[in-house]
Amino acid sequence: MEASLRFNPSISSSQPNQTLTLTSTRIRILPNLPTFSASRRHRSPAIRAAISRTKKEQTVDSVRIQLENCHLVAGIRYKGFTVSQFQELRRSLPESVHLLVAKNTLVGKAIEGTPWEALRPCMKGMNAWLFVHAEEIPAAIKPYRSFQKERKLEENDFVGGVFEGKFYAPEEFRVLETMPTRAEIYAKLLGSLQSPAIGIIGTLQAPAREIVMLLKAYVEKLEVVGDDGAVNA
Repeated sequence: MEASLRFNPSISSSQPNQTLTLTSTRIRILPNLPTFSASRRHRSPAIRAAISRTKKEQTVDSVRIQLENCHLVAGIRYKGFTVSQFQELRRSLPESVHLLVAKNTLVGKAIEGTPWEALRPCMKGMNAWLFVHAEEIPAAIKPYRSFQKERKLEENDFVGGVFEGKFYAPEEFRVLETMPTRAEIYAKLLGSLQSPAIGIIGTLQAPAREIVMLLKAYVEKLEVVGDDGAVNA
């Protein structure tokens, strides 16, 4: 479509009645284009759901990996922890101990069909999970107890744990914390075996000495008395 526009503005007093003419101006009418609002820049609900599902699956896999060759799994009340406190706690743990924050539902899915299902009674509230991959249980628990005492985090206590298929409630954790070490168990076992053995040896030694003395006396007698009963000179 073409249009001509003519107008006579007064530009200045020195050039009266100046006429400006605009001819052959083409006006192009564009079709309606889609408009983009700020809300469309965000991910769609389907994409967000897929990302959330992937993260959940990764968490479940992480828990299952930690359960391999694990001796103790214990829950710690996580509510109130700061990021810096959590990082500091992780640094204080031995290499054989792993600390993981995961939702109870995801941990519950990871332990399905395993001996660790005994953990279910402590799956309440917000928990961090302690995975101990060493047989020295007291040494694995002690760093958290020290951290809890130094930071005055009495409310952030153990909510429960499973050791050798048995569930330990918070009031029973004293049993785990005072368990003897492997070296202590071996020393006690060796002592219990040695004590009766020493007693038996002592009992057997006395008759043995008497027997030896009797045999020695008999040999000496044979040397003095010959086979024919005569006394040797």
